[in-house]
Amino acid sequence: MAFKSEYLQKVYDKVCSRNKGEEEFLQAVREVLESFEPVVEKRPDIVEAGIIDRIVEPERFIQFRVSWVDDNGKVQVNRGFRVQFNSAIGPYKGGLRLHPTVCASVIKFLGFEQIFKNSLTGLPIGGGKGGSDFDPKGKSDGEIMRFCQSFMTELSKHIGADTDVPAGDIGVGAREIGYMFGQYKRLRNEFTGVLTGKGLSYGGSLARTEATGYGLCYFTEEMLNSMKNDSFKGKTVVISGSGNVAIYATQKATQLGGKVVALSDSNGYIYDPNGINLDVVKQIKEVERGRIKEYCDRVQGATYTEGCKGIWTIKCDIALPCATQNELDGESADALINNGVMAVAEGANMPSTPEAVEKFQAAGVLFGPAKAANAGGVATSALEMSQNSERLSWTFEEVDAKLKNIMVNIFHNSYNASKDFGVEGNLVAGANIAGFLKVADAMMWQGISY
Repeated sequence: MAFKSEYLQKVYDKVCSRNKGEEEFLQAVREVLESFEPVVEKRPDIVEAGIIDRIVEPERFIQFRVSWVDDNGKVQVNRGFRVQFNSAIGPYKGGLRLHPTVCASVIKFLGFEQIFKNSLTGLPIGGGKGGSDFDPKGKSDGEIMRFCQSFMTELSKHIGADTDVPAGDIGVGAREIGYMFGQYKRLRNEFTGVLTGKGLSYGGSLARTEATGYGLCYFTEEMLNSMKNDSFKGKTVVISGSGNVAIYATQKATQLGGKVVALSDSNGYIYDPNGINLDVVKQIKEVERGRIKEYCDRVQGATYTEGCKGIWTIKCDIALPCATQNELDGESADALINNGVMAVAEGANMPSTPEAVEKFQAAGVLFGPAKAANAGGVATSALEMSQNSERLSWTFEEVDAKLKNIMVNIFHNSYNASKDFGVEGNLVAGANIAGFLKVADAMMWQGISY
């Protein structure tokens, strides 16, 4: 489908010609540019200054070799990446992903999305992302340590507390962050807040582990309250994934009065009509690092189904996709709509395909896009940066209260932007526009050569 604006079409065509075959990145750019149609009409000064031309091109893209030795003494080689996409409002900030699917396209898509997500938090952080095609599954602690040390040996040349502050993402938890932080400290001989998601004993923040899942639910609750005069209370909830985001979204949704009945991993999904027993899930996933199907061996009445897609056929009021990009397609959206879903909010990055998003919006389903709904993780990472800079540690309650306030503000800023630019209630457009305008303003002030 062509853009209405000839200018936006030219920008997108140029991105396509420069990034051939990078489907994830091109999908993300298209979705954002489509939201800018009313901005181009209302703000010709932004077009004149070439802000959109510049924002789709990373300031810096780094690719490097990561060599490490496995437990058998054999040399293994992976690729490492870091995209430093935009630093107009602060140092680059974004997670590191360790997964076999990691490539230039995925890293650029995630870094591009991070610009707007970080801007929406209201905190001074720019957009970046990184990672490797290394797969931590099935690796020993020693292998993971050696990989992380080799990875950080190169990455350390490009990051710093006031330059670029990575965090965790898929495949990168407290263990991996610890190994990377230790290596950075050895190489640079300095103890700084260069990574977030650290352990509490060496500069980490309380509530960081819970932040993305909790923030997702705070955003969804505010969306339900403001747009439907409703809440989680008494609602049936389906959540995909069973990692950090899904676990703590389940916890907070339950605290808010919802009943979560399904979770998944890359092999399949569980359904528990009595409501997920989170203690069992935490034991399997956080302690044993096992597979979600083991839940059914321990909880009576629960069932397991191979394959992930069927999770969206379970009848629910609220759906929270928290696994990975493009997991929820048009067919799955139809299933949710036919079963009466009232709200969908994204805990993962771009988990809904464009077709699915269109179907939700056409059906009047409340839809919270990832860059707004899952910004709680990076928001709390930025709060960790603040604590590190001040050599302070805030209580769980202090961080949680700040997180909730940030997520409520993100909803209202997104909603208000949708109203101001003539697309009231379209939170995809609203989030893109609200996040963009702050960055655009900073870029204008910093000069054309920026």
